[in-house]
Amino acid sequence: MKRTHLPLNGLRVLDAAARHLSFTRAADELAVTPAAVGQQIRALEDTLGVVLFRRTTRGLELTPEAEAGLGPLRNGFLQFEEAVRAMQAGQTSKSLTIAAPRDLTEKWLMPRLAEIAAADPDLRFVLITADETVDFTEANLDLAIRWGDGPGENEGEALESEGLVTIAATGSASEAIIAWPGAPALDPAAGDATALV
Repeated sequence: MKRTHLPLNGLRVLDAAARHLSFTRAADELAVTPAAVGQQIRALEDTLGVVLFRRTTRGLELTPEAEAGLGPLRNGFLQFEEAVRAMQAGQTSKSLTIAAPRDLTEKWLMPRLAEIAAADPDLRFVLITADETVDFTEANLDLAIRWGDGPGENEGEALESEGLVTIAATGSASEAIIAWPGAPALDPAAGDATALV
């Protein structure tokens, strides 16, 4: 069976029905009808080509084929849950997505990011090196660094008084970007440009 054709919903129903040894209790857990559980189990049996449950006078019994697959199936569901938690943790992790021109990233930005990363090892940077202007919304950026005379329609801070580098951010994101617990104590108002990255 190809990975793209795994009957995940049917397997989820199998797991619930096997734990309860009851289509009715599995249906209650899954917020569906007992008939829907029965249909999912029959469809799964057809797909797998094996019988999964036997009806007896005492209720449902698992077949040896079902018992053989339940351990790995439950481990798989636990791994799914761990994967989802890891993805959700990634959303709340301290991560900054920064867009900057290639040459500026290599010569100016990377050394400064290394200093900040040394001060906060949990902080992760996602760098988009592009010489063209990147749309904040489409690229899901926290920060963009661009060559220019000023921020234009965005808000910005000059990084160098003699250079043409400007950080542009939507709203007043520049201060919020560094507002996490344990952030290095840097003051953009005092001219500390690395506070903005």
